[in-house]
Amino acid sequence: MLDFRLETFLTLCKLKSYTKTAEYLHITQPAVSQHIRYLEEHYKIKLFTYKKRSLTLTEEGEMLKSFAMTMQAGSNKIKLMLSDVNKIHPLTFGATLTIAEYTMPPILAKTLLDYPTIDLTMEVDNTQVLLEKLIDGKIDFALLEGHFDKSKYESKIFSIERFIPVCSPKNPLAYNVVNFTDFFNERLILREKGSGTREVFEQTLYEHNLTISNFRSVSKMGNMSVIKNLVKQNLGITFLYEEAVLEELANGKLCEIQIPDFKVNREFNFVFLKNSVHEEEYLRWFRYFKTKKPVSV
Repeated sequence: MLDFRLETFLTLCKLKSYTKTAEYLHITQPAVSQHIRYLEEHYKIKLFTYKKRSLTLTEEGEMLKSFAMTMQAGSNKIKLMLSDVNKIHPLTFGATLTIAEYTMPPILAKTLLDYPTIDLTMEVDNTQVLLEKLIDGKIDFALLEGHFDKSKYESKIFSIERFIPVCSPKNPLAYNVVNFTDFFNERLILREKGSGTREVFEQTLYEHNLTISNFRSVSKMGNMSVIKNLVKQNLGITFLYEEAVLEELANGKLCEIQIPDFKVNREFNFVFLKNSVHEEEYLRWFRYFKTKKPVSV
């Protein structure tokens, strides 16, 4: 069980208000102040400071927050594990949309065959939401595409995937070697902000001194299947992971657009909290998932 004063501290980190923290925890504001003062005196550090009337964590406060979050997540996990020691431990993990839809199905099928009684949940969301769930102890680990602060988490490279531009075979771009400027008169269809695919695409543009505003028109969709269907109908072009369109490339319903010297490879990462008491368990799942992933030809 997490110390109640650390629980107060984490709540204050999140809400950045003594009043709101007191209301959320159903305690008095002086009690919140007392809990924070106790931690500062116990660890002999200053946890918070005010900058422009905004409550801000000190460097030492950030360190304590990191340790406290790990303790909180571990406490929640232990509670679940001890609820029934005779069962295989429940597994709740997160995956971003591309990974969930195209990488995980064969892995999950083999997992359920190998562990027929496992209580398994895969939560699908964008990178930022999954990182928040990880911090809150709502998921054990996450499989992420896109960028995140690796200094704040433990991470292992799960796979390296090609990131490619695709279009309909009806589009003239499918049969010519082109450059980025040839795209600007096309409708760009892409994922919403916060998604790993969107972040990778924006980073790719940045590396070519371009932005999304260079395109004539942009449509944003929160569903990969919708994006692919629109591109199949020659209503625009998109950039995505090759793994998400292997079937369509093979049957000719979509074509990879050829750009000289365009080689973008990005990591899919297996991510969990630093200093977790369950690190060995998570690493076992990492190794298991990795060995069950089909090898792309």
